[in-house]
Amino acid sequence: MRRMVVRAIAVFAAAAGLAAIAAAETSNVLVLYSNGRLMPANVHGDRGLHQTVRAPAGRPLALFSEFLDAPRFAGEAHDELLAAYLRGKYASRPPRVIVAVREEALGFLLRHRAELFSGVPVVHAGVDTRVLRSMSLPDDVVGVPREHDFAPTIDLALRWHPRARRLVVVTGASEPDRAFEAWVRSEVRPFEGRATVEFLAGLPMAELLRRLGELGDDAVVFTPGMFQDAEGRDLTVYETAQAMAAASRAPLYGPSPTFIGSGFVGGYSASFEEMGREAGRAVNELLAGTPPGSLRPAAPVPQRLNVDWRQIRRWGIDESAIPRDAVVHFRPPPLLEAYRDEVVVAVAALVLPAGLIVWLVAARRRRRLAESAEQTRRLELAHASRLAVAGELTGSIAHEINQPLGAILSNADAAELILESDGDRREEVRAILADIRRDDVRASEVIRRLRKSLAKHEVERKPFELNEAVLEIDSVLGAEARRRRATLEIRPAPAPVEVVGDRIEIQQVLVNLVLNALQAVADLPEERRTVVVSVEDAAGRADVAVRDRGRGIDPADLPRLFDAFFTTKRGGMGLGLSIARTLVEAHGGRVWAENGHGQGAAFHVELPTAGAGGRSSRVTA
Repeated sequence: MRRMVVRAIAVFAAAAGLAAIAAAETSNVLVLYSNGRLMPANVHGDRGLHQTVRAPAGRPLALFSEFLDAPRFAGEAHDELLAAYLRGKYASRPPRVIVAVREEALGFLLRHRAELFSGVPVVHAGVDTRVLRSMSLPDDVVGVPREHDFAPTIDLALRWHPRARRLVVVTGASEPDRAFEAWVRSEVRPFEGRATVEFLAGLPMAELLRRLGELGDDAVVFTPGMFQDAEGRDLTVYETAQAMAAASRAPLYGPSPTFIGSGFVGGYSASFEEMGREAGRAVNELLAGTPPGSLRPAAPVPQRLNVDWRQIRRWGIDESAIPRDAVVHFRPPPLLEAYRDEVVVAVAALVLPAGLIVWLVAARRRRRLAESAEQTRRLELAHASRLAVAGELTGSIAHEINQPLGAILSNADAAELILESDGDRREEVRAILADIRRDDVRASEVIRRLRKSLAKHEVERKPFELNEAVLEIDSVLGAEARRRRATLEIRPAPAPVEVVGDRIEIQQVLVNLVLNALQAVADLPEERRTVVVSVEDAAGRADVAVRDRGRGIDPADLPRLFDAFFTTKRGGMGLGLSIARTLVEAHGGRVWAENGHGQGAAFHVELPTAGAGGRSSRVTA
């Protein structure tokens, strides 16, 4: 036994050693983001990084991403918890290079680097130059700085809106928000002679939106975004941008390309995707073996003007004022812009009518073909379902026919005996003939009903009395209920209930539901083998309920009960209830199931009454 344990430990150690060797041979790159996974800036930067990073020769590459989710989670306790998590997670896959995106990620790494990834070079991306100047970075921490230069965007806003006399600055309540506020305050001083500067800092979101809604055309709004409002609600920059743009009656500007599309006019900003590419180039050099100290210091990614063409038009800004190197989003193609009237007239005169006619004809034909195919499949399934039900009722049908046939045979024998006897017994013969005629009609009626339900027929959408249709269910299934020693009780509505639809299809649905109910009570004591079918009329909708006193339906099965091929029966195909739902919905109704109070289940078929003005139609089924 001891030898087996020693051998198992040796095998495990060898496997762990092989895994560590394999991990060591892989060029692992860990990317640590400051905030959430789906932040637009992170998405853009991640795209640029993945487009650029390449595996060094002879080594596979693996990129891993982690997210601090700042500023929603912060503090020393959170730092310690996250450090322990990263230390355990990457113990067997140590990174060769770490990428720190934004200030929070870089600060976290500098605080915990010795205990986490000592000696692993770090590439920072998107960290503000003012933050970098306040840090003492080791030689193996390099990167791509970012400049938050707000002045060009503020100057642009005041130039494009010469009537503006108020510059409204919006910032949030979190620590990063307050840092942005301090930077903005230092950069708006040169503009105080051109406009009155007002700060809406750290307000509740509702109050902020109300204040923005009170602005007029004498104001412009500048914001670097918000991470938190005065009520402590955590926000994303893009969410706040959308909310402010929807509420503000003055144009908005901001220093982030991710504001474009939210309702902002635009602003000067560095491309997050370009920052990702620059960081990727530094990662490639480090993976190739270049010492971090030998890397050429990267210059900040230059700021470019990004504007939303739709907002340019909305606020009446002169198009000629847009710089040539600006990135204009959502602008129509130049041809349409320069020759819009001519192109519209030419297209309208030559192409649109013919194209529209062709498209409409083709669309109409496709729709008709699709509707016809769908209706044909539905009707074929319904017919197949009726045949399957008839097979299930074979015993009851045979019993219903054998009874009158047996009576006819007995009466014929009696008549033969009377004819052989003496005396005038014509009255008895007449009575026997009347019995034979009655039993013949009875057997014929059973066969007629069977043929009517099984044969393909023209589906008719016309008014019919629902109580009568439901009462006929007893003549179809009464014998089956008696054969199963169960009670089938029909409770029609007190007054006539008229619906529009196909009588046979609705009866098919009810027959299916009643058979299911009879099967649900089959193995229960006789006093519980009861199925009740009731009709109610309320507020223009007719409801037919089929209730049993069985064991009910598993709540987990209720949402899937009417799905095709879902069944709780042994050997079932799962099509009966699906076909029932299709037929009911084709009549503009709905069908659902629920558990009863205490025991059993109830299936409801709800149909619109005839007052809705339904249109009659016929389809062969």
